[in-house]
Amino acid sequence: MPALPVPAPLRRTAARAADVLRRAAERCQGSPRILDLLAALSCLALMGLDLPGLASADNSLNGLTAALVLAAGAGTLLLRRRLPWVPYLTALLFIGWLHELTLIQFALYSLGRFRGRRAAVLAVAGYLLYALLLFHLPGWPAMRAETFSGFLGLVVPIGVLAAAVGIAAFRQDLVRELDARRSQDAVHSAVEAERTSVARDVHDFVGRELTLLTVRSEVLAVRARGKPYEKDFDELAETARRAHLVLNDIIVHRGERAATPGVEGLPGLAEESGRAGSPVRLSVDPAVAELSPLRQAAVYRVVQECLTNAAKHAPGEVIEVAIAAEGPRLRITVSNALPERLPRRAPVSAGSGTASMAERVRGLGGTLTAVRCPEGYRVEATLPRG
Repeated sequence: MPALPVPAPLRRTAARAADVLRRAAERCQGSPRILDLLAALSCLALMGLDLPGLASADNSLNGLTAALVLAAGAGTLLLRRRLPWVPYLTALLFIGWLHELTLIQFALYSLGRFRGRRAAVLAVAGYLLYALLLFHLPGWPAMRAETFSGFLGLVVPIGVLAAAVGIAAFRQDLVRELDARRSQDAVHSAVEAERTSVARDVHDFVGRELTLLTVRSEVLAVRARGKPYEKDFDELAETARRAHLVLNDIIVHRGERAATPGVEGLPGLAEESGRAGSPVRLSVDPAVAELSPLRQAAVYRVVQECLTNAAKHAPGEVIEVAIAAEGPRLRITVSNALPERLPRRAPVSAGSGTASMAERVRGLGGTLTAVRCPEGYRVEATLPRG
């Protein structure tokens, strides 16, 4: 049965509604949910133009029922990003029941846009075979193509063009994402270049001071031969020499070999801290030895920075270090009491050690908290084991 003519006021109202929706879409390009809602409303507005014909062509529908059915079908477009096959199957139902071709255009576009070329081609093939079958069955409306050539000129372009536009939008999304990643890589490269420049400056200036400290300590050790504090000067010279070697290892020879030890180096850290006057009680879960080298290096660096901070701000206090594997997470806890008397001189500190620790831990998907509590100072970090 041919569709009833659409009244002019209804056409003007639908045109104005489509224009309003288009302007709203331009203002809300950054909100996917709003865009999906606008797509559903646009589809409903276009299908509303066929409402008089649908109500008269199917005796089971009146004007209100047809409007509700079309609204339900258009509502499936709200799922087009996560479940684009739902509006597609609904559109096929509408073709077989109501011979409505508007929803299938939105559904094919959504499949091409959010699932790519393969899904879109498969969906177009299914749509064409299904429509061709319905065309050869009794009841296909003349307004949707009275002859086979009319079918090929109307039904086929509707599906092919909608899917093609969706595929083009999908590729454009990929291009934009690639450009964003390239920009991000450029920023990372710039940051790495700046870090390299800073590292060279650190090596040049700090390395010079460490060299002078090493030489001066060795001279003082020679002058103190046979005296009780000769050993202290020897240890100071050895510490400065080792610090210079570590500086070279990190900055000059970075990348040539792994400079950061794993959990096997924690006892050495504890022993070194004890010699410096801050004894360490170390507890390490045996399962920690099974972690990847990257995570073991992170554990080592966190403990090393915590021991350094404790030696600066709470010299002489006992430091508790506990590393435990708790299910899929690894927990690092370092705590120490605070001294009753503050040091006569404030320790030299740039305040970036804790921030550096937190950045390293977050980079591996973990968390880090450092708080001052009545018992003293406590640092707690968690890392994923896998």
